[in-house]
Amino acid sequence: MEIHRFIFSPIDVNTYLLTDSSGDCAIIDCGCYNDAEFEEFESYIKEKGLNPVLLLNTHCHLDHIFGNKYLLEKYNLRALSHEKEEMNRENGPQHAVIFGLTMEMPPAPERFIVDNEVIRFCSTDLKVLYVPGHSAGGLAFYSEKDGCVFTGDALFAGSIGRTDLQGGHYETLISSIKNRLFSLPESTVVYSGHGGGTTIGRELKTNPWFNMT
Repeated sequence: MEIHRFIFSPIDVNTYLLTDSSGDCAIIDCGCYNDAEFEEFESYIKEKGLNPVLLLNTHCHLDHIFGNKYLLEKYNLRALSHEKEEMNRENGPQHAVIFGLTMEMPPAPERFIVDNEVIRFCSTDLKVLYVPGHSAGGLAFYSEKDGCVFTGDALFAGSIGRTDLQGGHYETLISSIKNRLFSLPESTVVYSGHGGGTTIGRELKTNPWFNMT
């Protein structure tokens, strides 16, 4: 599996494009916000001869779903997300105003996905890990074969997601990270919703939220 990262929107969210030799691709958290970003994303897909077949949302805070409507109109893709994220999706346009941005109502998901479900596209399997705490329905997507996990805003390089938004809960997030993410092999590469990459082992040893003594 090849992974390409885009950084989109005024909130600098990471959008990941996952591809394999078939040419089919999966998209995690499409954050395209304006026409220039839509064009950049579409041009890359066209240049590489890719066929988008899957859209996954780690959660539905507005910056992670800015591009969902575009993907539905362009590629007929609806997202797969957790049922507990519906409030965030529906409140997206209101939340955008707080950031001085605009947003149309994001489309409803294709369906809801649950903890430990395995999502397949071509030769790639992604295991769904339920990691609430940053938001009520936060998910991570783990590829054992490729040794990587997409953590959304649960875990960052040297930090964790904020827990002061609706549906957030600090103790729940810490438990999610310890029990679901830190149980993965230490060599697992972490692709977060914002910022650069890291590994599970590095965060176990150096993340200040877990090394305070």
